[in-house]
Amino acid sequence: MSSTTGSLAKQAESRVITLYPHYLIRIIPAEGYLRIHQPSPVEGFSMMVKTALIFANGDLKRPEEIRRMALGDEWIIAADGGLCHIQSLGLIPNLLIGDLDSVTPEQILWAREVGAEVRQFPVDKDETDLELALLAAANMGCQKLIIFGALGGRLDQTLSNIFLLHLPDLADLDARIVDGNEEVILVRNSVRLTGKPGEIVSLLPLSPIVRGITTTGLQFPLQDESMVFY
Repeated sequence: MSSTTGSLAKQAESRVITLYPHYLIRIIPAEGYLRIHQPSPVEGFSMMVKTALIFANGDLKRPEEIRRMALGDEWIIAADGGLCHIQSLGLIPNLLIGDLDSVTPEQILWAREVGAEVRQFPVDKDETDLELALLAAANMGCQKLIIFGALGGRLDQTLSNIFLLHLPDLADLDARIVDGNEEVILVRNSVRLTGKPGEIVSLLPLSPIVRGITTTGLQFPLQDESMVFY
């Protein structure tokens, strides 16, 4: 797999434009970017909420920073064992979804007691727990999906979680994976990023060839370049 990496050496804001879809951008770090808010109980959930915070059961770095950013009304979803992260952060979930083989009966009871909707699926199913959570957020009309705990641990699960960004249901949504140090975005057309000089942006193609890649604001700019998936 080939990649092109540039540092934000001269500008605090950069823009990447692609005329052909399907590559990923990973930004290191994600510090200072996200704002995570405390939700209302599910019975008070409004269809006007446009952002979903989705917690999977992988690594969650810098949890204290995430908890300090909790301020408002996003829809908080626990993908099965991601409920553990939500509890440790002192947040309240709106939805617990998955086969629930990674949570205890006590945790499920707690989720119900705090007003969360619980959707339990069979262990033998076609979708992963995170996929079910993403589809639920998309069906609720959320326009921005911020996914935590989707990196680290088993390599096959990490890759599977990254590839979920290519779900057709997410095609028109802003969906990204964040773990506190890194951020993963699937760029279908263009994206504008903000960062500090010296931070790293990596471009990785996910299709056999990606054409028309143009970047500005990076140390090594690209102009209508192509990248090949080896």
